[in-house]
Amino acid sequence: MDIRRNLPLLMTICFLSQMGGFMILPLFPLFIEEFGLAGWMMGVIFALFYVGKVLGGIPAAAIYRKLGGKKALILMLLLLAVCMGGFALSSAAVLFGLLRLLQGLASTGLTVVVRSIIGDGGSVDNRGLYNGYVSSSEGGGMVLGPVISGWLALHWPLSVPFLLVTVCCLMAVVAAMGMKSTQEPLVNSAHSVLSTDDPPPLPSPTSDALHTQAADTSLTSLSNQALESTISCPTTGLTRRQQLLGYGTVHFLEMSAYAVFLTYFALYAAHIMHWDPFATSLAFTVSGISTLAAAPFVGYLSDRMGDRLLLCMLGMFLIGIEVVVFLSTSSHLWVYVGMLIGGVGGACYMDSFFAHIGDHIPDESRSSVIGKIVSAAEIGSIVSPLVAALLMEVGSLYSVFVFNLVLIAAAIVVQAVMRSRYRLKEG
Repeated sequence: MDIRRNLPLLMTICFLSQMGGFMILPLFPLFIEEFGLAGWMMGVIFALFYVGKVLGGIPAAAIYRKLGGKKALILMLLLLAVCMGGFALSSAAVLFGLLRLLQGLASTGLTVVVRSIIGDGGSVDNRGLYNGYVSSSEGGGMVLGPVISGWLALHWPLSVPFLLVTVCCLMAVVAAMGMKSTQEPLVNSAHSVLSTDDPPPLPSPTSDALHTQAADTSLTSLSNQALESTISCPTTGLTRRQQLLGYGTVHFLEMSAYAVFLTYFALYAAHIMHWDPFATSLAFTVSGISTLAAAPFVGYLSDRMGDRLLLCMLGMFLIGIEVVVFLSTSSHLWVYVGMLIGGVGGACYMDSFFAHIGDHIPDESRSSVIGKIVSAAEIGSIVSPLVAALLMEVGSLYSVFVFNLVLIAAAIVVQAVMRSRYRLKEG
């Protein structure tokens, strides 16, 4: 796919889909509460979204390889549109649950397809920048979504924002239809050779481009001896299985920390800092604006530095500073400064993490690896809020965010270990 030509359309798609997601995020609990559902049923409906996110990554990667990026995007966006329209028209708990499950599948699928398109269409010189543009467009959606839905909820029934999100998804479909596809779907017999089930060695950052080019030009003529050489593990560095485990662990920890923050910050702000809802919403807005502004610059820096894992670690460190700030003070100014720093940290992590994967995973298995990583990470979105709830029961809201800091520190440690292995191999 011609990534440079399609980048504005890809950014439009990410902006519209992210804006839609954040439009319904604060309203969905209030919306289904109107139907008088029992508390446990509401909990099940909420959980089904994350179950869908866990299940969605691997099928999305297969669809991407089978149909190509353009058709996969259209399919995921149409599924999101059906879900949003269904929410607005439904009143049955079973249908709510089914739609919520499908929404999770499509949400993860969209992430996998977008990041795979950038990974396949970009290069070691520009993947960070392109991921930065995508993160920036998503940040813009995060800023506008809650503002629009909040205003609509004051003047219209709660079903209206869902109908507007449906329109946004259909607009994104039109944008996807306008993308020019120059890349054939990634289906060939070579995929089994490079699958994660039988791990070849991880290419070094300095030789990755040459490795990928050689694999593309000579794969069909590989002899058994050459295959054995490709699959053998290096004396230093990471095998493909170790690579997948490392990436999956890092993203699992990051998404776990993010889920804890999204779930409990509003409660912490209300009960510990004694903030009103507007001040809390403004904190999320500040974080979104920070990501919007910082992501392209951070992506460019990631490409120029060439040490993407270091930038990932810096991003997690900045997110940790954000948490430490609001644990230390209830001052609006200082907490907003912390949110500003955390927004930059989020951009550092997301831009560099997926760009790093694009640099080090061959074309034939890149989308599959991204799908597995994203799906595995969403398990953290289910488990970590439950652990945090237990901590809140036996401790306090303060202990919830101490747990959050532990997750962030663990992610930094895992990335530091992976980075040391890369540098050892390069040396």
